[in-house]
Amino acid sequence: MNPLDLALFGTDPWWLVLIKVVVLFVVLLVWTIFNVWYERRLVGKMQHRLGPIMNGPFGLLQAVADGSKLIMKEDFRPKSADRVLFTLAPLIAGTAAFTAWSVIPFGGEVEIFGVRTRLQLTDLPISVLVLLAVASVGIYGFVLAGWSSNSPYSLLGALRSSAQMISYELSMGLALVAVFLHASSMSTAEIVDVQGQSFSFFGMDWGFQNWFFLQLFPSFAIYLISMVGETNRAPFDLPECESELVSGYLTEYSGFRYATYFLAEYINMATVSAIATTLFLGGFHAPWPINALVPAMDAGWWGPVWFFLKVQLLISVFVWLRGTLPRFRYDQFMTLGWKWLIPISLVWVMLISAVRVARAQNWLANPLVIGGSVVVVLALFGLWWWLDREPAPPAVDTAEFDPFAGGYPVPPMPGQRLPEQADVVSAEAERTDA
Repeated sequence: MNPLDLALFGTDPWWLVLIKVVVLFVVLLVWTIFNVWYERRLVGKMQHRLGPIMNGPFGLLQAVADGSKLIMKEDFRPKSADRVLFTLAPLIAGTAAFTAWSVIPFGGEVEIFGVRTRLQLTDLPISVLVLLAVASVGIYGFVLAGWSSNSPYSLLGALRSSAQMISYELSMGLALVAVFLHASSMSTAEIVDVQGQSFSFFGMDWGFQNWFFLQLFPSFAIYLISMVGETNRAPFDLPECESELVSGYLTEYSGFRYATYFLAEYINMATVSAIATTLFLGGFHAPWPINALVPAMDAGWWGPVWFFLKVQLLISVFVWLRGTLPRFRYDQFMTLGWKWLIPISLVWVMLISAVRVARAQNWLANPLVIGGSVVVVLALFGLWWWLDREPAPPAVDTAEFDPFAGGYPVPPMPGQRLPEQADVVSAEAERTDA
């Protein structure tokens, strides 16, 4: 595979970079307003309600009204809160949410005012690592919010948020390692370019694009679960669950600072969906068979159209989960991350690495190597099953059981036999006489 020419990045004139930054900022703000309306409307349809209908056509101005109310609302701060950190925390979360979009490609190469450029602010050889680093910095915004509020509910929410994000960032990062290995690059533009090539298997060209979600489906599934946990969305909204922590780390926030967190949450939801689109769903490329039948719709200014449609589809998955699934218990949530997602990701990355080495060394041509590999995998699976099997239940006394022994009625254990009803009545009469 020839590497993608990244010479266009870093050569844009200053006015074109400024246009990209302003357009990106405006698009994210407008898109957030739309997603607030979209979520309320879609959840309403799922729950057989109308959703917002009063302000504007189809209630489109409801989200604008809510945002305006938050901006103009009086901004309170608890007397015992840390003044500097209380104000700095939402700024960190909001800045990290916008920064992540600087390396995400919206489209391919186009011409803007006579200048050839790509519909991406910039790209780096390690762009995906930049995305993970920015997401890690955003955690500080949530942790500092709970710490600086000097409130038990806020502190507990911040602790949950930090543990949750760190845990699910591990599984998310491991899910992306398979993409790095498969694309031989960490550049987002190069990864999208690889997925735009035709898929070939056993020397045959199958006619559709090489989207990674098919070849790396376990990584795609793990990433989808991790991105819901990373964004604190239902059913993983444990850091801000109303039934336990009022609003978690947001309990003491109001006004513009609360609106900043609200904005960061919805931008982060779009960010993780955009990363999934870029790394697994072909980025800005048109889906098959459109790309094969109408090649012109897979280039130029059509790229942002396909990109936003894919991202919006993944955002619909967030809404679907919120409208259908109950909230997890915290122990169930952490068990899912540490005992399932991370071990499965490690095994999958090792398998992908072994297959790539086998292809490079031409080991797959030897039937003995293939048979030996299958035997080793089956042996490891059998060992895991034997170690994870449930222990035998303890022996149970099957003798006659007196539920009133000790003075309090208790239910029998499995296998114990209750006495006849007449014996129970006589035993109770004797106990009453005594």
